[in-house]
Amino acid sequence: MVYPSVGIRSIALSFPSIKCTKDYYRQNYPNLLATVEKKSLANLFSLSDSAPSNEYELEMMPYLKDPFRGTVERWILAPTESSLTLEYRAAKDALEAAKVFPKDVDLLLVASFLPEQIGFGNAAFLARQLGLQCGAWNLDASCASTLIALQTACALVQAGIHRNVLVAISCTYSRFFDQDDTLSWFFSDGAGAFLVSSLKPNQGILGTKTVNTSILCDQFSFKLTEDEQGNQQFRMQVPKGTNKVIGETAADLLLTCCQGAIAAAGVTLKEIDFFIFNTPTAWFASFCTRVLGINPERTINVYPLYANIGPALTIANLYHAAQLGKIRENDLVLIYGFGAASSASASVIRWGDVVLGSVPDNEPDSIVKNSETQSIISC
Repeated sequence: MVYPSVGIRSIALSFPSIKCTKDYYRQNYPNLLATVEKKSLANLFSLSDSAPSNEYELEMMPYLKDPFRGTVERWILAPTESSLTLEYRAAKDALEAAKVFPKDVDLLLVASFLPEQIGFGNAAFLARQLGLQCGAWNLDASCASTLIALQTACALVQAGIHRNVLVAISCTYSRFFDQDDTLSWFFSDGAGAFLVSSLKPNQGILGTKTVNTSILCDQFSFKLTEDEQGNQQFRMQVPKGTNKVIGETAADLLLTCCQGAIAAAGVTLKEIDFFIFNTPTAWFASFCTRVLGINPERTINVYPLYANIGPALTIANLYHAAQLGKIRENDLVLIYGFGAASSASASVIRWGDVVLGSVPDNEPDSIVKNSETQSIISC
C-alpha cells in the first residue's frame, strides 16, 4: 500500500530566560565543587568496574575528569516561566513559520515532561492559550516522546483523519532538583514544536521501529518531599547503578531500532545522509556513531548548548542541523531516541522544505569557538 507523503512542515524552539554556566557553580558552590566526586552526578556517571566494559563507557571515559561531566550551559525556568510558557512560544512560532492559522489545526499533541499540574497534562491548557478548537491530546513516552508523537501525527495525517497536527514537546527538569544537588548540573529546561502535514511526493516519514524500554523501569522515579517551609515538592530519584544499566542496554536498543527503521524504509545505512540522536549526555552522539560505524560528521550534538532537555533534545538537534545546512531538502535522515520506562524508537524520514522558527537567543557557532569541550555542535 502506498501512503501519502507526510512529515514535518515547520519546527521551532523555545528556552527559558536563565542561563547557568560552569562559572555560576564555581562562584556560588565552591564547597560543593571541592567534594564533587563524592556527590550524586559523579555517582551516576562513573565506571561500573575499573575499566570500561562497553561502548557507552568507552565514550564516557574522557568526561570523567570533568566534574560537570561535559555540561557547558543549562537553561532553567525563571519564577514567571513554566512548561506551558515554553510550549506556547514554540507552538506559536511553529504555526507562524508554516503560515498556518489556529483554526486550521486539526489536532494538538503535547508531551510535557512533566506537566504543570498533578492529574492533568498540558494539552487542553495549551490549546486554550493558542485559541485552538480541535482535540488536544496528552502523550507520554518520556525522552522518546518526540519520535512517538511524530509517528502518531504522521499516521493520523496519512490515514486522512487530520490534515494539520501540531506537536509541542517540553521538558522542565529544573523543577525537580535542588540547585545544590550536583545531579541538577546535568538537567535543563527547554521546549520545541513542529507541524505535521502533507509534503511533496516521496518526502516525510518512510519507516519506523519502536520497542519498549521496560528494562529501565526501575532506574528513575519521583518522590514527594517537603521543603523548609513545608511546601510539597516532587524530586527525581536516580539510584546508583543506573549508568551501568544504561551502558549495558544502550547499544542493543540503538541497533534494534535503527536497523528496523532502515529496513522498514527500504534503504541502507550508507544511504542515510544525516543522523539525529537524542543526546542526553555529552558523549551519546559519539557512542551512537561508534556503535553504528558511521562518520561523526554525519550527526550533530547540541548537549553542550542545552544540557539534558529530555525529549526536546531531538527537536533541538533537528532544528540546528537544518539551521546550519547539515540537512537539506530531500536528504534521508534517521532519527533515534530512547526514554526510560517507555520506549526506544527510530524513524527514517526524507527531509522536506521545512520552515524554521525564529533563532534561539544562543548562538551555536560562537559557542563552538569558545567552548572548553572537544565537540559542541558537530561530533
